[in-house]
Amino acid sequence: MTAAPRDVEQFYSTSEVVAKLRRLADALETNKPFRIQIAGERIRVPARARFSIEHERGDGEEEIEFQLKWTLDDSTDSADSTDDSADEADSDTSVV
Repeated sequence: MTAAPRDVEQFYSTSEVVAKLRRLADALETNKPFRIQIAGERIRVPARARFSIEHERGDGEEEIEFQLKWTLDDSTDSADSTDDSADEADSDTSVV
């Protein structure tokens, strides 16, 4: 079953961003999956996800985006099993 398309964005305080990035960095460093809740939906990012950083400039603004991409087949990889107790418990939107 294919998930519905989605595009969400939420702004966070510096302390909230630091906590999310710290969890992500720990997962990347240990080659473990990362779980995050975005707008009420739990997302599991497999350890094999590709990480990229984008920079955009235009119309008097600049933007940096940290992105993780993976195919849906990657998200069910049994080698990426993890403990659900590490799930992020926030209920709002997050951008990682």
